[in-house]
Formats: sequence, C-alpha cells, structure tokens
Amino acid sequence: MLAEILTDFPETFAERRNLWLSTERDPAREYLLEHHWLHKGRIVLKFAGVDSISDAEQLKNKLVQISAAARVELNDGFYVSDLVGSRLLDVNRHKEVGIIQDVLRPAGAAPILVVQHENNVYDIPLAREYVVGFDAEQKVLEMKLPDGLLEVNAPISKQEKNEQREK
Repeated sequence: MLAEILTDFPETFAERRNLWLSTERDPAREYLLEHHWLHKGRIVLKFAGVDSISDAEQLKNKLVQISAAARVELNDGFYVSDLVGSRLLDVNRHKEVGIIQDVLRPAGAAPILVVQHENNVYDIPLAREYVVGFDAEQKVLEMKLPDGLLEVNAPISKQEKNEQREK
C-alpha cells in the first residue's frame, strides 16, 4: 500500500508494528506492519495478510494511525490531531474565536485551522509565530492573531452580495 506521509517522524515506522486503518465511516481496524520503505516522498506499507493487489485496494483511502500511547513524546509542541475540539482564544483581543473543527494540511503551507463560531467559519493559519500556547488537557489553543485576519474570513453582508452581483 502506497501512502502519503503526514507525520513529522517518518523514521519511527522502523519501530512500529501495530498500525490502525480507518475512514470517517468505518471504525479503526488494527493491522500488523511487516515491512515498509520510502518511495518518491511517500511510504510503502506491507501489512500481514494483505498479499495481493486486490487486498491492498480494499485499504485505499484509509487513514493510517497509531495509538495515542505510541506517539513520540514532544518536548516543545503539540500534535495537530489534539487540536480538533479545542477552543481557540485570541489573546490580542481577549476573546474566544470558536471551536476547532478540523485541521487542513495544504502542501507546502502551514496547517489551516477550521474554526467555527456560531454560523461563522474561519480558516486560520497555524503559524508558529501566532501560537502562544496549547493546553491539551483543557483543550485550549491560545494564539496572537494578526489584525484583520478574522475580518478576511467574515461572511459578506447583504450589501456586499448585492455589490458583487452588480459587477
């Protein structure tokens, strides 16, 4: 199975044997990793019992995960996956922006936080220079957001919609 590398620690595959594969609809299922190797910026994973192309095709579009207990301990930082469900606070304005619904990882760019507050959805770059701190137990991410960032993401008014239609 050929997979995209989403981890910052690809070297830890050498230490892994038990991996979990899942989709949004299907619960995670454990697989035993027999071999792996890097190939053109991706990783090839050979699982026990997956011995044919048709077997491997059954794993297409699944997310490969490890248990939280098996994660590398971070000295300075946090796991992006821990952010989902956390509250985002803007310390510059002393206010809650909303709840982090998702973390997008566009190629070559900083991850993007998808933050919802009531009916508004904000896309906020998870740039290191904005992050003040993260409390994983309290599920709170504190950031210093630049002026105007939330306004760029704000829904447009009825007047703005009408002006766009006239153009």
